[in-house]
Amino acid sequence: MPEATPNERLRNWRQQAGLTRAEMAKMVNLSKSGIKHNLACDEERIRRWEAGEVTWPREPYRLALAEVTHLDPEDLGFTPTRRTRMPTNAHITAGSITTAPRATTLVGLGEDEKDLRRREFVGLTGAALFSAVLSQPEPAQSAEQDIERIAAVLVDYSTPADGPIDIEALASAVAAAKRNYQACRYAEVTAKLPVLLRRLRAGCASLHGDDRLRAHALCAEAYHVTASILLKQEDKGLAWLAADRSVQAAHASQSPLMIGSSSRIITHALMDGGHHRAATDNARGAAQRMDADLSAPSPDDLSIYGSLLLRGAIAAANTGHRHNTAELLDEAAEAGTRLGHDANHMWTAFGPNNVLCHRVNVALRFGDAGTAIDYARQVELDKLPINERKATLLLDTSRAFLMWNQHDKALHILRAAGEIAPEEITGRPAALRLVRDILATAPISVRREAHEYAATLGVIA
Repeated sequence: MPEATPNERLRNWRQQAGLTRAEMAKMVNLSKSGIKHNLACDEERIRRWEAGEVTWPREPYRLALAEVTHLDPEDLGFTPTRRTRMPTNAHITAGSITTAPRATTLVGLGEDEKDLRRREFVGLTGAALFSAVLSQPEPAQSAEQDIERIAAVLVDYSTPADGPIDIEALASAVAAAKRNYQACRYAEVTAKLPVLLRRLRAGCASLHGDDRLRAHALCAEAYHVTASILLKQEDKGLAWLAADRSVQAAHASQSPLMIGSSSRIITHALMDGGHHRAATDNARGAAQRMDADLSAPSPDDLSIYGSLLLRGAIAAANTGHRHNTAELLDEAAEAGTRLGHDANHMWTAFGPNNVLCHRVNVALRFGDAGTAIDYARQVELDKLPINERKATLLLDTSRAFLMWNQHDKALHILRAAGEIAPEEITGRPAALRLVRDILATAPISVRREAHEYAATLGVIA
């Protein structure tokens, strides 16, 4: 029997993509077919494929490879026993294969409400999964110690030390903090915030004229990030203090955009403290003040305005007022339509897909898991501009499937969120509670995998 010829095309594709065998194996497992069929691809399987030891993988792996590479198996160097070509833009639904656009979605198409339980989760594909696999979590740091350092800064009312202030360096540091937060690199942000907040406070005290106004605007953004980190850590007291500092700095900057932006975080802090009516009124009022000046809105204006409406809708949902919630969501959707695309103007990640993400979250708050899954199915994951928003959507979708008692899909989507944003899972009490909930209620068929995943996160011994 002649020695098998290595599949050079498969290996060349992997190397051109800059992937290790382990990374490619993850991509196969997280493809839509990988999740549907619970594939267990590993480095050894990739090696055997590349060495030609397997000339024609079985069907689920062929489909997964087509989804990951957007190439037919034959184009990757495999030799079929019979010519069966799969369109690379295939959607797998219950019992059938249909072609559809390549946009990344969360759940497959269903015929009607009674088919909700049969809808299949469609995993990450394309660019979103590349970034998920290739991104590595930051080195672990002592979050508790860093939070204590932030607390010390927040209650420091002493006169800042004099010294030269480089406003451009401060602007660069704030932008880096915002980017790292939105990329879910929370440990890195938390470690650097104390020094940054002290430098900004000194700038607000010593600079003059336009530079002082700019320093206040930067301070508002930095405190916004600080409050967001603290809210994820469920530290309500410190989060409220940071959010209030953000609003005060925004008003000192005299920038309507900054005032509107900081109104979002104070709304979030109010809502997290259980003050949902006050949160709704705050968001709606801030949006109405902006709306009065939006005769010719810029993308920044529309993004802040729409984000305020979305935050108000979440708060309204917590009061149980469906009409108010729907009204705010529809107004936000109109702003998204006017903007015309998903972007990250003013660090909002606002756009039509972001509105859909909030519809998913609202449906969950009303206990409508089926509606949440319906909206999640419409989201194009690749169009969401930041990892934090992608991971939040996946966590909400996981919760929706858990409400439907579809533990396998809930777990797989949760793990996909961890691939995109490891610290969104490992560093958030709410995410770890979701892991525990899945484990506690999982049927025997899912319990082992859930137990192993929970153990890797330190949720159980």
